[in-house]
Amino acid sequence: MTDGLTLIVAGAVFLAYVAGAFGPSLRFARGGGRGPWKKPTAAVSLVGSRRQAKTMPDGADQLRIAMNAPFEKRKLMSKDEARVFYRAEQAIKALGLNWRVMAQVSLGEVLKSPDPQAYAAINSKRVDVLLIAANGDPIAAVEYQGSGHYLGTAAARDAVKKEALRRAGVRYIEVMASDSADDLEREIRRLANGPQAVAA
Repeated sequence: MTDGLTLIVAGAVFLAYVAGAFGPSLRFARGGGRGPWKKPTAAVSLVGSRRQAKTMPDGADQLRIAMNAPFEKRKLMSKDEARVFYRAEQAIKALGLNWRVMAQVSLGEVLKSPDPQAYAAINSKRVDVLLIAANGDPIAAVEYQGSGHYLGTAAARDAVKKEALRRAGVRYIEVMASDSADDLEREIRRLANGPQAVAA
């Protein structure tokens, strides 16, 4: 074999290796239970009645982007939201409940719907505080409503969250700036003594 032919074959092998190593990676198909492995497909976003395809970067592109971007930590909660969080923890401890308190929980992680548009409407929305039972079931969402909370579209966003949680059987507790720790404990006690107590 000549040196020229050897170089051509070596180059072809190298290109095949690069294509295999950095081409579209396989990913696990999400859904109910474990499903088959399949190649990534274009993500679809619903805008009104039109479906628009978005090409999502693969893992290698995401890593490259992350490696070239600055990151800074930021607080998970505001000072007032943190106060509500710790009040909820103290109330659960005082009442002897085997519940847990979570912060800034995405509704897409605790609610599901067979309607993709309905799920898309709540997927990126979060609740300030979520009370969960020992088995992980969501019991109640606790939202802090500050003085400027209902400016802009906040009221509409809250209405969507309230309705989705209500339909899923999850309580919605609003805490106002004027409310005390006793007010929140009273709400949690009422919740613990109600129908949800069986699931808790």
